[in-house]
Amino acid sequence: MPQNWPCSPKACPADKLGNPPEGARLTVAGLVILRQRPGTAKGVIFITLEDETGVVNVIVWRSLYERYRRAVISGRLLRVTGRLQRGSGTTHIISEQIEDISHMLDTLLNVPTAPFTNIRT
Repeated sequence: MPQNWPCSPKACPADKLGNPPEGARLTVAGLVILRQRPGTAKGVIFITLEDETGVVNVIVWRSLYERYRRAVISGRLLRVTGRLQRGSGTTHIISEQIEDISHMLDTLLNVPTAPFTNIRT
């Protein structure tokens, strides 16, 4: 049985998904940039998460969707724990647990931006 990599609650950055072995259980987190539920996918939902390093593809099977429906439908920032799967040049996380952590968006620091210069009116 594959070991946990890395241990929860840490999240593996998207650009490091090439490091753990196939089948590793890990946690990823990111902003939801895409949700797809193709009619031909028999209830499977595909979610794309984005973190500061790249994107992560997440697969949500129908039975898991029923359990985490609210997070899958309305979450803006998700933390997903599951198994790493590689195939056909694509890396996916097969979800086992989905957590809506959208409330953490409010805790991000406001980064001041430089004042606009060279603005013509």
